[in-house]
Amino acid sequence: MRRTSKSARRATAKFAVVDLFSGAGGMSYGFHRHPAFRVVAAADAEVGKPSAGVERLQCNSTYFQNIGVNPARLDLASAAPRTLRSALRLPEALRIPVLVVCPPCTGFSRAVPNNHLMDDRRNSLVRRSAEFAVALGAEIVVMENARELIRGNFKHHYEWFREFLEERGYNVFGRTYMLSRFGLPQIRERAIVIAAKQPYPLYTLESLWNGWGVSDAAITVRRAFREIAPGASGSDVFPGFATEEVRRRIAAIPKDGGSWVDLMGRDDAKALMTNAMKRNVKLRNLGSYPDVYGRMAWGKPAPTIKRECAHVGNGRYAHPQKDRLCSVREMAALQGFPNDFAFNGAAVSNMYRHIGDAVPPLISYQLAHLCSWILTGVRPRIDQVVLAGTNLRPDDLTRSREQELFDA
Repeated sequence: MRRTSKSARRATAKFAVVDLFSGAGGMSYGFHRHPAFRVVAAADAEVGKPSAGVERLQCNSTYFQNIGVNPARLDLASAAPRTLRSALRLPEALRIPVLVVCPPCTGFSRAVPNNHLMDDRRNSLVRRSAEFAVALGAEIVVMENARELIRGNFKHHYEWFREFLEERGYNVFGRTYMLSRFGLPQIRERAIVIAAKQPYPLYTLESLWNGWGVSDAAITVRRAFREIAPGASGSDVFPGFATEEVRRRIAAIPKDGGSWVDLMGRDDAKALMTNAMKRNVKLRNLGSYPDVYGRMAWGKPAPTIKRECAHVGNGRYAHPQKDRLCSVREMAALQGFPNDFAFNGAAVSNMYRHIGDAVPPLISYQLAHLCSWILTGVRPRIDQVVLAGTNLRPDDLTRSREQELFDA
């Protein structure tokens, strides 16, 4: 009888994954699609805004539809780490090789003016995440958050997280990345943290992509929309504009990258511009405001897709050519969701929030390969980390300069 090596057995194992603050499933989906992993539990309180209360975000049903696991509706801010395993109905003896945990990023984001002055109480969930990891005995911890988690005014939460895990035998590495570097067709800068319990080695996205990059053509709006499959969930879902005034305004914005600033040269500019636009013109202080009502450009990556992307008045979210907001499926494609990810019958505005809040599955699939490498010692080929059904294809991969494992 042929004997199977220990490393080969590890390479084919189904490693358990737990997802906390699971949202609509963007992080879990990458692990769900990887053959080495099995998502066994998830938790999300479905809080859209602090003032809205629980169950309003409607993300757990979308998660179940795509992952096949029904998330526990837990308030992780008050859940005790020592009772988390039982709250998730996990057997005491079940090994948890991977914990993915993505606490709310709103309290860190520089886009929220108060965050420059006040430490949002939700930021403490980063510390709680480290306690959850130890309580579950997780061997690898993966966290994604706003770049300010590591570089902002309240980075002491991340530093506490890192020191707490290091004191308990983990190696921890965190860095901010522009995710277009790894094939996402969007200007999205995020912090990615990997913690691996000794004696496992610690690899990073740099390790995975060492010597490789992606072509510029792969990360454009044109490519992302071109790869959308006919009939994909959400293809024809987008909110209508509330008023005829808004419809006229967006129709007047020049195609392929135009902005409301382009309206200033029109004879009917006064009728087309909002009071806020007129005020900014008078003050000669446009700042980042030109993105409001802006169109995406075919030949460039999309702007950052944020949770409030359900209206053109919130950013550069208008279609490059058509006089409307980008559809649910178009936004999802820009956020790295594959064609087979289904969006359920939740409120349309919540579908957009699910997308803007999510870890892009195109990236989480790469993180799943990274975790598999750490756990098994088998390094994946770079073409294996490409998630099918997204904008990225194996022939988009290009050779680049080799780099050090933890280069600056």
